[in-house]
Amino acid sequence: MTAMSPTIFVIGATGQLGTALQAEPAAPDGLRALGSADIDIADAASVPTALADLGPGDVVLNCAAYTDVDGAESDSAGAYAVNRDGPGNLARATRAAGAWLIHVSTDYVFAGAAATTTGPRRQVAYEPDDVSGTPETVYGASKLAGEDLARELDPAATIVRTAWVYTGGPDSRDFVGTMRRLEASRDTVSVVDDQTGSPTYAADLAAGLWELVARGHDPRVAGGVLHATNSGSVTWFAVARAVFAELGADPERVHPCTTADFPRPAPRPAYSVLSGDAWVQAGLTPLRDWRSALHAAVALDHASVD
Repeated sequence: MTAMSPTIFVIGATGQLGTALQAEPAAPDGLRALGSADIDIADAASVPTALADLGPGDVVLNCAAYTDVDGAESDSAGAYAVNRDGPGNLARATRAAGAWLIHVSTDYVFAGAAATTTGPRRQVAYEPDDVSGTPETVYGASKLAGEDLARELDPAATIVRTAWVYTGGPDSRDFVGTMRRLEASRDTVSVVDDQTGSPTYAADLAAGLWELVARGHDPRVAGGVLHATNSGSVTWFAVARAVFAELGADPERVHPCTTADFPRPAPRPAYSVLSGDAWVQAGLTPLRDWRSALHAAVALDHASVD
């Protein structure tokens, strides 16, 4: 008798990463895409209903999250319901079924130092086992709580942290898409030059996650934490200039500014670079450097328009 292939449940399928996962050529045939209309991960009753046929060997890949960093500051209950309780509800289901939970998290779980803080700042990439400290945002704190609860309720769950995710299309709401629109509508743009991280192309992250899924529940990743971002580190200012260059525009039209020049409800970390060493040590392919990924993202979009 031929063994049945596992079913892969993609939670948050209509979001940025969920959409990229479905578009990725490596997406398996046994994929079931569940959006917010299909499952409410914050509702303890909705999860077992939506995952009623979840079985041993199946995979739940959770991309659903409350991602409004500023909005979370005034909606703590909403952020914790999705970012903490949601992964917990999924973890109960996967442990009961003998399935594998892969939960996508964020660089914001690390406390770091706010970009507006004076004094020495971190310049060493975070490893998965570094002490997170107390995140400075409700968003980060709720995501950290979600990681902890998921691993408590399903010790075999795998956490994958990423950062600065974008698709890059001119209509996208992410940073790259925003810079593309501003290039077309403004003579100059001011962008913060005191926040450093690793821009991550959603398509590259999706390919990496499918490679992880294809490897199966390897003991090297079961119950562990991995970091997956495009390699290298850069400021938002430098990313903006790179976007302008890709569009054939003058990068000098992008001017540097500080975070203090544009205060927002949630403090932004000065440095939140994630180390990909554990990802490579687990036998997974490292994501390419951020600049090459950005070039590919913009070039792909131009090709689709043409």
